[in-house]
Amino acid sequence: MAEHEDDLAPEAEQDEDYTPLTRSLIARIMYAVETQNRDMLWAEMEPLHAADIADLLEQSNAYDRRRLIELYGQEFDGDILSELDDSIREEVIGLLTPQVLADAVRELDSDDVVDLVEDLEDQQQEAILSVLEDSDRAAVEQSLTYPEYSAGRLMQREVVMAPEHWLVGDAIDYMRNAQELPEQFYHIVLVDPRLHPVGNVTLGRIMASRRDTPLRDIMEETFHTIPVTRYDGDVAYMFNQYHLISAPVVDEDGRLVGVITIDDAMAVLDEEHEEDIMRLAGVGEGGINDSVIETSKQRVPWLAVNLGTAILASLVIAQFELAIAQLVALAVLMPIVASMGGNAGTQSLTVAVRALATKDLTGANVWRVLRRETLVGLINGLIFALVMGAVGVVWFGGPELGYVIGAAMVINLVVAGLAGAAIPVIMDRMGVDPALGSGTFVTTVTDVVGFFAFLGLATVFLI
Repeated sequence: MAEHEDDLAPEAEQDEDYTPLTRSLIARIMYAVETQNRDMLWAEMEPLHAADIADLLEQSNAYDRRRLIELYGQEFDGDILSELDDSIREEVIGLLTPQVLADAVRELDSDDVVDLVEDLEDQQQEAILSVLEDSDRAAVEQSLTYPEYSAGRLMQREVVMAPEHWLVGDAIDYMRNAQELPEQFYHIVLVDPRLHPVGNVTLGRIMASRRDTPLRDIMEETFHTIPVTRYDGDVAYMFNQYHLISAPVVDEDGRLVGVITIDDAMAVLDEEHEEDIMRLAGVGEGGINDSVIETSKQRVPWLAVNLGTAILASLVIAQFELAIAQLVALAVLMPIVASMGGNAGTQSLTVAVRALATKDLTGANVWRVLRRETLVGLINGLIFALVMGAVGVVWFGGPELGYVIGAAMVINLVVAGLAGAAIPVIMDRMGVDPALGSGTFVTTVTDVVGFFAFLGLATVFLI
């Protein structure tokens, strides 16, 4: 969640349709809550986007959050629930009165309702489902039967479709006479008599064409259908790769059951990127609203793994106790070798994990990428070997130590480049998320190799 700063730009340059969540605005809102001034609260919050109100609730402590929601009352928008972080969404739902919750949920599309209820306890799920129309409830319950993180959970049931033999005029008349249309849609999906999607027609092409134009003649050239069980990460990749705006979702018989729009696909892509970043740091899926105990539980496992790998590196150092005792300079310089290797490995690792996530790194080019990262490690190793060699001569008054640390630097940076690219690939081939724990393993390799190379060469040539 982005940190909101006070707006420093002149008012004349402001977008009149956008009200930023500034510190001064937050202060006024909290003053209204403190003084129980409902009219002032409504006036201050009315221009805010639902996402900004969700940010405000997330930034507030539990006590202020409860008071704000109680005072805000029936103005609570269903879109706010969709924007809330999962860690406090259940709490907020529990604070809403049944009538406010009902009004809020009825405003949402089916995909937003599914996203809202899928992680809730049974009692709160029922509280939300019970306020829906029977047809809407059936659609949401059907979506919940699909696997988690599947297209069936991501899609919305509200679809605008038309028979493939219709003309543009037929489609326009249908949309004008329809009692309900989705709040946002970009295409009309053409279907055959068995409800199999055959193409998409954009609203822009419809409005720009003559009424007697067959819809089939203005279908988009790029058309993809998505199986209802397709993993949502793959769906997001398709949207990004093929520049899709929306795509129909089909069941196992190829019949149209829903549609996924670009906003939902990009939300998944954003979540995937955020998850990769969090896992690279070994913090799981935690957020700033998690409790101390929850946060600790998420971080302990990988800290324990890191402790084990650190002990392994220490065991390598222990094998050279006598060499370190005879030449104290080794203790001074060996962290440099390990640190440079760790940083080089992290650079290579980050590139590889990102390439795997975007499917740019595949079996077809994996060897080329590994060779490139190894050569990059060699070049960088030679550059910094010269630097550290010179430092060794100046610092300790002789070339021998400079030669040793320079050679160790080359070895460790070559291994770092190779390990940083290879470890994520190996984990991916094993069916493990390459972002999960790769950093710990790469650091272990560079520490062990760095200490062993430096202390080993020093033992052979200096002791």
